[in-house]
Amino acid sequence: MRRSISYGEERIGFSIQFVPKTTRRVSIHVHPDGAVHVEAPSDSDVAEVVAAVRRRARWIWQRLCAYRDRTRHVLPREYVSGETHFYLGKRYVLKVIQHPAATQSVRLLRGRLEVRTSSRDAGKVRSLLESWYREHAEAVFARRLSDCIAKVRWLKSNPGFRLLAMKTQWGSCSPKGELLLNPLLVKAPGHCVDYVIFHELCHLKEHNHSPRFYRLLSALVPDWEKRKTELDELAEYILNR
Repeated sequence: MRRSISYGEERIGFSIQFVPKTTRRVSIHVHPDGAVHVEAPSDSDVAEVVAAVRRRARWIWQRLCAYRDRTRHVLPREYVSGETHFYLGKRYVLKVIQHPAATQSVRLLRGRLEVRTSSRDAGKVRSLLESWYREHAEAVFARRLSDCIAKVRWLKSNPGFRLLAMKTQWGSCSPKGELLLNPLLVKAPGHCVDYVIFHELCHLKEHNHSPRFYRLLSALVPDWEKRKTELDELAEYILNR
């Protein structure tokens, strides 16, 4: 459900999701790409939810302004030599090597991401890089999920995961208890990847962002707010395609 409110001369749009009545709180989230998402108890009146958002309008506006400031100098990628791309929190210079008979490949070599291709077409280079990121995300997430699960004593069974390209989220949790992770998250530092994994693991026990959810998360990741802030500040570079 989509709604919007006015704040000064600005119109702020947001989506509303109604969740089970385990909390009476309306939770407001400003995602890394500037999308505003609201979670409300399932028996909430829409007008009451909109009123709750209006009361937090200044807070939302401040975060949208911060998002715009961060993205002001982020240029669209051209997928040419000299650009920098992230992998596990580190920047690597892109080197595109073109040869008519080249075998298509991507590899990390001496501090750079080297793409060998028969064509310098930006779409082709982007496709090769995205496939490389997905392949590495599978391996990295499997390893880090295993390490994180070992620290969650209340889990009754070990959940699996799959990759899912998402525009506004780093991760999610399916109704069947499967973790869904954004493959672009592999560009973030390892401790930020762990934060997202722990966040989704906590949703296996608490299915919304209630105080009980945050108590669970804080017990596992005491500095989760610091990690979230770091991830949000990197989002524009990581999600820039």
